[in-house]
Amino acid sequence: MAFRLLIGFIVAFASSVGFGIITNVPRRTLFPAGVTGGASWVVYLAMGTVTSNVLLPNLLAAVTIGLLANAAAVLVRAPVNVLYIPCLVALVPGAIIYMAMKDFTLGQDNAASQGFIKTLTIAIALAVGFVIAEAIFAKIRPAFRCWVEKHVPLPKTLREEEQR
Repeated sequence: MAFRLLIGFIVAFASSVGFGIITNVPRRTLFPAGVTGGASWVVYLAMGTVTSNVLLPNLLAAVTIGLLANAAAVLVRAPVNVLYIPCLVALVPGAIIYMAMKDFTLGQDNAASQGFIKTLTIAIALAVGFVIAEAIFAKIRPAFRCWVEKHVPLPKTLREEEQR
C-alpha cells in the first residue's frame, strides 16, 4: 500500500508539474503545484481504499488541493488559481465522460446516463471541496500571511520586481 501511494505521489507530482508547464504557469509555482497535486492524489488513493463510492475521495482530495494551494499561494506570492489548475489534472473525470459520450453515440443510453451522473457527481464533489477549503482558509489566511511576511523571505525574482 505504501509503495502504491509513493508511486501515485510521484506520478501525480509529475503530471501536475507537466500540466503547469503546458499551461504556462509561473516557474516559481511549479514545485508547490506538484507537491499539492501529489498530496491530493495520495488522499484520493487512501480514501479509495476506505470507501467504494466516488464522492468522498474526490471531495477530500479537493479539500486537500484547496488548503495546500492556498498556503502555497501565500508562500510563493501567486494567485491561488495558478496552483489550482495544474493540481486538478489528476482528478478531472475525463475518461468517465469520454466513455459516457461514446456510450451515448453508440445508443447505449443506460450506460451513458450512468457515466454522466458519475461525472456530475465528481464535478460537484470537487466544487464543494474547494468551497470547504476556501471557507476554512479564509479564517486562517490573515494570520498565515502575517507569519509568512515575517519569516519567509521574498523569492529573488519578486525582490527584483519590488525594487523597480
